[in-house]
Amino acid sequence: MYKVFFKDRTLFLTDALEQDLTQNFDALHKYTSHHELQQFIETFEQNEHLMVGYVYGRNKDFLLEALKKCYHFITAAGGLVINPNNEYLIIHRLGVYDLPKGKTEAGETFRKTALREVEEECGLSDLAIRHPLLSTFHTYRQNGVFYLKETAWFFMDYFGFEVPTPQSEENITKAEWMKKEELTKVYKSTYPSILEVFNKAGLSL
Repeated sequence: MYKVFFKDRTLFLTDALEQDLTQNFDALHKYTSHHELQQFIETFEQNEHLMVGYVYGRNKDFLLEALKKCYHFITAAGGLVINPNNEYLIIHRLGVYDLPKGKTEAGETFRKTALREVEEECGLSDLAIRHPLLSTFHTYRQNGVFYLKETAWFFMDYFGFEVPTPQSEENITKAEWMKKEELTKVYKSTYPSILEVFNKAGLSL
């Protein structure tokens, strides 16, 4: 099953509907054609009272590829970084807590993008990827264009002791290290996709 975020709303793509369907949902669509999927997505986008929706079919990977064709699809990567003091790297951007991430450049792997973005957005080097976490998906609208973004997330180690420096040109106002017990305030003011990253890393809410 794939989970796609529309701000605070969620669309699930599944090929195991009986297993994945919850009791509380607001929209359900069986994939039959791209045209009908496009119509369903437009309805889901326009009706913000629809909080949870499902698209189901024979193959969830096919459904994801079909959904990508309904949007301008872009890719990004980022990292959940831990330092030698067991503190986590958190940034503050556009009024909410976030994790460092950014769009992939031509020819870049997700791993290279993630390392570069953490270095650029927080002024840190001496980083190493420990392992992949997951990919998150979210939609947004910019200048009249509807985007679907996939962000690949990695768990990283930072081996230095530098104080992070926020990249102001990326609207980052703060970059700081937080202990696990301090993350509660982050959970209360961040994006649903970022909560997915913490969950996958075993940092319970």
